[in-house]
Amino acid sequence: MDKLFTQIIEQIGEDVNREGLRDTPQRAAAAFRFLNRGYGQTLDEVLNEAVFEADTEDMVIVKDIELYSLCEHHLLPFIGKCHVAYIPQGKVLGLSKIARVVDMYARRLQIQERLTKEIADAVQNAVNPRGVAVVIEAKHLCMMMRGVEKQNSVMTTSAMLGVFRKEFSTRSEFLNLINR
Repeated sequence: MDKLFTQIIEQIGEDVNREGLRDTPQRAAAAFRFLNRGYGQTLDEVLNEAVFEADTEDMVIVKDIELYSLCEHHLLPFIGKCHVAYIPQGKVLGLSKIARVVDMYARRLQIQERLTKEIADAVQNAVNPRGVAVVIEAKHLCMMMRGVEKQNSVMTTSAMLGVFRKEFSTRSEFLNLINR
């Protein structure tokens, strides 16, 4: 990957041997690996057996989970926050595991629509709740730095499974709670 970043830098007309760029191909390769580390993780590894028996059936919400991802179309970042809710049915996830699930899928080349669904499906598969809701709000640098150059646009996506899809009151409760 170092060689490829060297070639990219040279192709834009820069001298990779100038002082500020000498180690850039190695740093860029390391950064790119870090930003895409989700490919080296599985859901089982991320959950690390932190699925617990629980007799609660009330909504669990983790909101404002920051996320950083790379748009698969331009390899530019999108940055935002994710809100995840589920209604347990005998099992709950360790609190930090929800944020780790978000990170695992965000740290892959993504489109926001797929990312939202992957997170919802992962929570559904992990604890088989009565329902899962995921909302992501993000700013996309591919839209801010290039193309239409709209600085204040925010993309919002949602995935609603189970009772969050079927029952308007459950969906409304979730949306009201994350918008406080």
